[in-house]
Amino acid sequence: MVDHNDLGKMGEELAVNYLIGKGYEILERNWRNKHKEIDIVAKDGGTLVIVEVKTRQSDGFGEPDMAVTRQKQKCLVYAANAYVFSKRLDLDIRFDIISIVFNQGNPIIDHIEDAFLPHW
Repeated sequence: MVDHNDLGKMGEELAVNYLIGKGYEILERNWRNKHKEIDIVAKDGGTLVIVEVKTRQSDGFGEPDMAVTRQKQKCLVYAANAYVFSKRLDLDIRFDIISIVFNQGNPIIDHIEDAFLPHW
């Protein structure tokens, strides 16, 4: 059994490597603004991609992406706005979720592009 925090770090590392393999440019990891955090900030061509990573040891409690509630989405949108403002960026923004489930020790990665639209 892996500690929850260690599992999350392993998942984020796998997600970063996965995105790099797909040609994404990683701009930030664990970017914080007050109490809000973005797991991964990346660029996919001319699009800024805000990535939430959810990692589970099994799918016994449902798929990990289901843990990205409306409240979590609002927090991500707030943090994304703060990031764009602080970096003075003018790019299209997309919100992705990377869901990782370990199946008998092997990670299964599900990348959901455009997972949700910001609710203003």
